[in-house]
Amino acid sequence: MNFPDIDPIALSIGPVAIHWYGVMYLVAFLVGGALGLYRAKRSDGRWTGSMVWDLVFYVAVGAVLGGRLGYVLFYNATYYLSNPLEIFSVWTGGMSFHGGLLGVIVAVLIFARRFNTSFFAVADFLAPLCAPGLMAGRIGNFINQELWGRASEVPWAVVFPAAGPLPRHPSQLYEAGLEGMVLFFLVWFFSAKPRPAGRVSGMFLLGYAVMRLVVEMFREPDAHLGFIFLESITMGQILSIPVGLFGLWLLLRPVQKPSAAGR
Repeated sequence: MNFPDIDPIALSIGPVAIHWYGVMYLVAFLVGGALGLYRAKRSDGRWTGSMVWDLVFYVAVGAVLGGRLGYVLFYNATYYLSNPLEIFSVWTGGMSFHGGLLGVIVAVLIFARRFNTSFFAVADFLAPLCAPGLMAGRIGNFINQELWGRASEVPWAVVFPAAGPLPRHPSQLYEAGLEGMVLFFLVWFFSAKPRPAGRVSGMFLLGYAVMRLVVEMFREPDAHLGFIFLESITMGQILSIPVGLFGLWLLLRPVQKPSAAGR
């Protein structure tokens, strides 16, 4: 099937263009905040509405800065060293989940210190809120015609004009479904019961890593990077392995005290 005729610019007001990619980030943070308010009401007073929106702000800054810098460093450092002003063109795409994760970790550390609470009390509260934002971001990738899949003859393969004439796996939508919908329900229901500190965060990290490893088998590697190892391993898979291992460690490490994240 042909790629649907979607203008990447959602709205133009004079010289100002609002891109769907940016709109998806706004949707991600608003949905995360709404879910956070729902969890806060069930936290026995440990979380308030103002704390939730403060956390959303911290996470937004960490995710955007970390995601962009991560993409620059992990995926295309040579290009951006030659074109440094392009680093700020975030509306055109080019964000790294793994860089964003590092940025969010820093944001959570700062937030936890400000509110005099533990890192995992914040991280375990945050983890169930993140997957819908990942789904929104992948839909933004689809609209931007970036991060497309490998050539395929499956009936639902899409011809992306930016990728040439061959039909391809719509890997952005695969990721939206797995990292967004499936991961959301997995972590949300896992967090419905009190868990030891770090367990909910571990489930999110392990779940994301496994799903990313699977989707990367259908996703075309970045042209300037290609396969990193054995003509089959991509940069996304290499970066996901330590994420998954750390998540597994958080799930298995001996911890007795339940997390105060709230449900």
